[in-house]
Amino acid sequence: MKNNKISYVIIVLLMILVFIFGAGTTLVGIRVIQRLRSNNNNTHNTSDNTKYNSCANCKSGTIVVNNAGIAESVEKVYDAVVMVKNMKNGQESGSGSGFVYKKDEKYGYVMTNFHVVDGSTSVKIRTASEEEFEGKVLGGDEYIDIAVIRIPADKVIAVAKIGSTEKLRPGEQVFAIGTPVGEEYFNTVTSGYISGLNRKITVSVKAKSDWVQEVVQMDASINPGNSGGPLLNFNGEVIGVNSLKLVDSSIEGMGFSIKIEDAMKHVTTFEEGKNVERPYLGISHANASDTFTLARYGIKIDDSIESGIVVISVDENSVAGKAGLQKGDVIIKLNDDEVSDIAYIKYLLYKYNIGDKVNITYIRGTKSNTVEVTLTEKAN
Repeated sequence: MKNNKISYVIIVLLMILVFIFGAGTTLVGIRVIQRLRSNNNNTHNTSDNTKYNSCANCKSGTIVVNNAGIAESVEKVYDAVVMVKNMKNGQESGSGSGFVYKKDEKYGYVMTNFHVVDGSTSVKIRTASEEEFEGKVLGGDEYIDIAVIRIPADKVIAVAKIGSTEKLRPGEQVFAIGTPVGEEYFNTVTSGYISGLNRKITVSVKAKSDWVQEVVQMDASINPGNSGGPLLNFNGEVIGVNSLKLVDSSIEGMGFSIKIEDAMKHVTTFEEGKNVERPYLGISHANASDTFTLARYGIKIDDSIESGIVVISVDENSVAGKAGLQKGDVIIKLNDDEVSDIAYIKYLLYKYNIGDKVNITYIRGTKSNTVEVTLTEKAN
């Protein structure tokens, strides 16, 4: 009798355990199914009571993602994207991407990065039709990192639509098209999201001093060869020119794109084969933190100064010379913007045009001074 009671207790306990674990397993299964369904537009079950909402910006409810993804958007622009080959004396020395942004009766115009065509003796263009032909580099600029290539009008398959970053928000879906690594990956499509707006990153321009570039950050995969290709919004409109990525074993998915507005600002100048005219202050300088260079030129600045650029020498006939700037002055502001270092003063200065008036704030000794100047270009 005692053994029967023990057996009964064991059976009851086993039934309880089965119920608990069985119920738990069922709940987990339901969660997984719900999670997958909320991202699947083609698995709607009209016989249940689940509510679906196709509004992408709704504050409540389930957001449904279209299984077609960005395919329709890609189709709008795919044929406008090209591969750009940098040729030196008949040999390919590198490659990148580009896109047709304009077409007239005679020509099509391809935008790419300046560093894609830099140093070339000629360039070759490959289109989505797999046709390859020679293009002509009309002009470009190493600071903006944009160049324009002209091709025959009858070689143009499609023209990309130019968009805007004005209303762009972090979290918006974007995609990139380009030719990473090599020709076997021609016009690869990758997608991601806007990670940040108005990022300011410092890049080196050849042997010249560093330059600050304002860019859009995204996590769409871009690799060598994607340079010059378009960054596109969900409507298939170009909102940027892919240019840079952070490369480190501990970093993943940090790419950067030049804003399309900044790129388009100078294309007419490039189409005409002209150079971008930029303001010229007329000084040689060093960072305030560069104690070695300052000591070399016999310059001593106040210990309280932690940033800014120090004037090493002045061209007497320049804007700075006529404004009375001297060796040892520390420029700390252009208008209301702080000047932290050499790279940053170029970024600020090149936002202005020839003829603009700006205020230069500088420290001489321990005294702060401000002078208004009219910007001019460098005299030939």
